[in-house]
Amino acid sequence: MSDELPAREAMEFDVVIVGGGPSGLAAAIRLKQISPDASVVIVEKGAEVGAHILSGACVDPIAFDRLLPGWRDEADAPLKTKVKDDRFYMLFGQRALRLPNALMPPLLNNHGAFIVSLGDVCKWLAAKAEALGVEIYPGFAASEVLFGDDGEVVGVATGDMGVGRDGAPKDTFTRGMELRAKYTLFAEGARGHLGKRLLARYDLCKGREPQKFGIGIKELWQVTPDRHHPGLVQHTFGWPLDNKTGGGSFLYHYGENLVAVGFVLHLNYENPYLSPFEEFQRFKTHPLVRRTFTDGKRIGYGARAIAEGGWQSVPKVAFPGGVLIGDDAGFLNVPRIKGTHNAMLSGMLAAEHVAAALAAGRAGDELTDYETGWRSSDVGRDLWKVRNAKPLWSRFGTAVGIGLGGLDMWTNTLGFSFFGTRPHGKPDSACLKPAASCRPIAYPKPDGVLTFDRLSSVYLSNTNHEEDQPVHLQLADPGLQKASEYDVFAGPSARYCPAGVYEWVREDDGPQARMRFVINAQNCVHCKTCDIKDPNGNITWVAPEGGGGPVYPSM
Repeated sequence: MSDELPAREAMEFDVVIVGGGPSGLAAAIRLKQISPDASVVIVEKGAEVGAHILSGACVDPIAFDRLLPGWRDEADAPLKTKVKDDRFYMLFGQRALRLPNALMPPLLNNHGAFIVSLGDVCKWLAAKAEALGVEIYPGFAASEVLFGDDGEVVGVATGDMGVGRDGAPKDTFTRGMELRAKYTLFAEGARGHLGKRLLARYDLCKGREPQKFGIGIKELWQVTPDRHHPGLVQHTFGWPLDNKTGGGSFLYHYGENLVAVGFVLHLNYENPYLSPFEEFQRFKTHPLVRRTFTDGKRIGYGARAIAEGGWQSVPKVAFPGGVLIGDDAGFLNVPRIKGTHNAMLSGMLAAEHVAAALAAGRAGDELTDYETGWRSSDVGRDLWKVRNAKPLWSRFGTAVGIGLGGLDMWTNTLGFSFFGTRPHGKPDSACLKPAASCRPIAYPKPDGVLTFDRLSSVYLSNTNHEEDQPVHLQLADPGLQKASEYDVFAGPSARYCPAGVYEWVREDDGPQARMRFVINAQNCVHCKTCDIKDPNGNITWVAPEGGGGPVYPSM
């Protein structure tokens, strides 16, 4: 079919940025601040900037202060709720033990941070970028990396629109565009599908630890005024997870009676019967948590993967013609549950090196100064101090691992570590145990008031995809999925997906009943957990038709 398609139209820019999140927007703004005449375009797969943005979010303002020094005086700045009360709890069944703030490493202190809707922040940053002359194309998914004659990145192509599920053009068919550039910045977020291809093409992970991931699931609630405490930040770990399963929660009070509640579960868990979504629903029933939501109303839902590997797992971030920034590179700080500041700082740092290259008349070369410079920057210093928190937690479990991680963060604050730099070990896809060696987990039915099912949750994410389009969750080998994912691991895809995308359906009731793997791609909230956790790496997430997916309202 490709031979029969018309050639794509092409547009030329100095810089193309893939992704309209905080890293991509900060990079665009910084580029135009330094080089006002540079032509810069952002291509964003969401229907609008912010539509696919999901985060806690309790943000460190360091990057905002550097990028936009006068932002605190702007009436429309969306960073309004400053942290006033910072609490940490260890949960035990029906009990909660508050950890004294004085015992917490200084870098975990949230005072001075702001509780925000990151989607609203991105909309605000987009307006700043456009005011400087940045072009932003929402609703267009970058589906292909373009390469030059010498193997360098020369831009991206957006996906064709109006393609049927059978791969044939429909009456509404529109060819994608080629966006060509001297340099291309990839800011797709965690497990970016183009970034994943670049990692393989340029062997960018050589000498690095495997990237580790978590799934973050979030709800937004409107609570009663008497249960709302603006500026309260509450983090927990422990129950409902067992000691071997890593994860924790956040509860942020901000805005007009809004509470963001979320649960992050590390994707190196072993039991294939575990469901991150159900663990999150169970977490809300804890007495410490449930009283916040009494007589409240759930108004938003979403999920996304987060990169947790940190210092050891950041790949080589520069290659001919392009760089990785933000969560595409894995710059999130796991113990702080913060990535926005590092995403923006990495985008700004990359922009400064791109601007210098453009000023020198260069194009398509490898920005080695960005690669060598990030580790000595604020991003590197932030990640270095917490580099052992995740591997210690994974190695020793929650009770001991959290304590050792806290000790290591304290000593790193003083400039040394007892542990050196710990490895992560195997990738998350290799961590599941066969179902025969694990115990099924019986989860309670949702009550529809405090706890909910997946489909009613996906409804709140405003997720929509054109039904007659190629399935964007690509299954490499259906036979392997049945023989391994189902027969060996009892079909964990039906549990790790927070949106009800995957089902194993029994086709008959006989003793030789066949099980059919069903992919409900329309439900996909683009969290990419399947691309990470499938035990055979048999599922690949690619970008669907531009504009499809969730539309998160102020998430």
